[in-house]
Amino acid sequence: MVREKDICWEYAEKLDGNKVRCRFCQRVLNGGISRLKHHLSRLPSKGVNPCTKVRDDVTDRVRAIIAQKEEIRESSCVTKPKLVETKPPGNISMVKASMPLESVVSPIQKVFPTITPMAPPSLNNQENAEKNIALFFFENKLDFSVARSSSYQLMIDAVAKCGPGFAGPSAEILKTMWLERIKSEVSLQLKDVEKEWTTTGCTIIADTWTDNKSRALINFLVSSPSRTFFHKSVDASSYFKNTKCLADLFDSVIQDFGPENVVQIIMDSSFNYTGIASHIVQNYRTIFVSPCASQCLNLILEEISKVDWVNSCIIQAQTITKFIYNNASMLDLMKQYTGAQELIKTGITKSISNFLSLQSLLKQRSRLKVMFNSPEYSTNSSYTNKPQSITCIAIVEDNDFWRAVEESVAISEPFLKVLREVSAGKPAVGSIYELMTRAKESIRTYYIMDENKCKTFLDIVDRKWREQLHSPLHAAAAFLNPSIQYNPEMKFISAMKEDLYKVLEILLPMPDMRRDITNQICTFTKVRGMFACNLAKEARDTVPPGLWWEQYGDSAPVLQRVAIRILSQVCSSFTFERHWNTFQQIHSEKRNKIDKETLNDLVYINYNLKLARQMRTKSLEADPIQFDDIDMTSEWVEESDNPSPTQWLDRFGTALEGSDLNTRQFNAAIYGASDHIFNL
Repeated sequence: MVREKDICWEYAEKLDGNKVRCRFCQRVLNGGISRLKHHLSRLPSKGVNPCTKVRDDVTDRVRAIIAQKEEIRESSCVTKPKLVETKPPGNISMVKASMPLESVVSPIQKVFPTITPMAPPSLNNQENAEKNIALFFFENKLDFSVARSSSYQLMIDAVAKCGPGFAGPSAEILKTMWLERIKSEVSLQLKDVEKEWTTTGCTIIADTWTDNKSRALINFLVSSPSRTFFHKSVDASSYFKNTKCLADLFDSVIQDFGPENVVQIIMDSSFNYTGIASHIVQNYRTIFVSPCASQCLNLILEEISKVDWVNSCIIQAQTITKFIYNNASMLDLMKQYTGAQELIKTGITKSISNFLSLQSLLKQRSRLKVMFNSPEYSTNSSYTNKPQSITCIAIVEDNDFWRAVEESVAISEPFLKVLREVSAGKPAVGSIYELMTRAKESIRTYYIMDENKCKTFLDIVDRKWREQLHSPLHAAAAFLNPSIQYNPEMKFISAMKEDLYKVLEILLPMPDMRRDITNQICTFTKVRGMFACNLAKEARDTVPPGLWWEQYGDSAPVLQRVAIRILSQVCSSFTFERHWNTFQQIHSEKRNKIDKETLNDLVYINYNLKLARQMRTKSLEADPIQFDDIDMTSEWVEESDNPSPTQWLDRFGTALEGSDLNTRQFNAAIYGASDHIFNL
């Protein structure tokens, strides 16, 4: 059929009927290749959702195809001649058409005076608009990933509705009126969420980072089932080792949310954990202090990666990726053989990146072997003359290497799975106990014939569990989780009872509060009252445990209140991407009080908008432990500790025309550490 010759079919899989599946996001679309084009173009189109996974070079290509067809359609139709607004030569660009003619010349025009700001006649309206948007990005050093923001298209749509002559808000209006108004709107959203805290309680997250100036920055967030909010950022450098001062800081944050609403505080090991925890437990007897589950799991993966043969496997794998990613033509050849798939994956930590990249490499094993044996490779002197070439071929052809990769992937995947569960921003305190138990069982099963290796890895897990992760709150939550309590395969229910009783004594401190608690526990475990109804049984594995207790726990009202508060909590701080450069600027000593207040407000808005977008756009396809962009400065790419100033550009070649350029590395290369955010 003629339809099959459309070049866009390479981005789709044809299904039965008039349906296609996008090769990037796997979404199934009705309406054939035409709707797929609108899906890939990410242009506003009624009834077609934009693709969230498509590469920018594909989007540009598809947009060009659509624009070309529209031009042909317009030229073939008899239409009224369009009125062209004539403007004197040397007029300002379309982006600044609403500004006075005597406004200053832009930096772009100063650097490139030969560029005429008016669009040439050959550009249609779409191309002219895109050009001016691009100029705005380049002139103001905006991160390319801004174009992926949901608010980016909303802004363009809103401006388009205003029609010609729309004048954008001035810097002063943005900094005053709109900053105050939007901050108020965000604060009102928090007020709405606070209403649920009387039932569900909340978790305070203390996320810490030490910058290159040895400053200790602490970000405080508050989380409950509806969503997570950023509260504030504090520079605690002067008293980070002082338990009394840190205790006072935590006291003030607890008071901000109300001690009666706070169920737990999650903090990482960089704090004086024991001292702070003791203070909180003594002064707030109903608040638990818990370690960050994601941090503990990351430490487990870090220890696994230090095992000799695993470390050797990672180093060999990095030899392959460094050779490929530091040669533009080699990178192009790899993309041809992998179907434009990347070999490297960037996780939220170095250890996670290592194992995600090993997984990716294993998936591409056969294609890599074919590539290194292909005529395109063997006849190209730019590849074969390099000393790394022989090394890479030897590694790719080494079966022992691939067995080590398979083994590394097999032992790391169970813990990556747990990480995904606890880092997704949802209440997972009721699942962590079971997930860790299953992960350990996976190790035992995999090494059923190798007791020594099994012991090596289980010892790592058990040591980190004892030192870092085990919490009575986790055990109590597992006991109260209906999907665990009523699962006959679970063998560890009795081991949780002691921790459950400890938690009940803390949350129900007065004897009269727990007078009937024993009977209510029996009602729950023996499946009596509302727990016995068919709806409750059917919902055990399908409804979040906190919601399940809210709906079906009326037969045990005291236990119900406790269960809802416990099971509604998160157990990790890795629910969002950190932008520490922003926080460094907040705490700069060079800033005056007004600038600091403004920047604090901006960060409050920015962080909470991003957290809200995470909640809205969360999908099954998104991986909470992996970034979309590759970190081109990681050990999987960088060849030397002291690269030349332009070395980072050498590896891209034609990739600069597409989406292969990691925007975070682009920022690091273009923008200095002293560049101001928000021009403050």
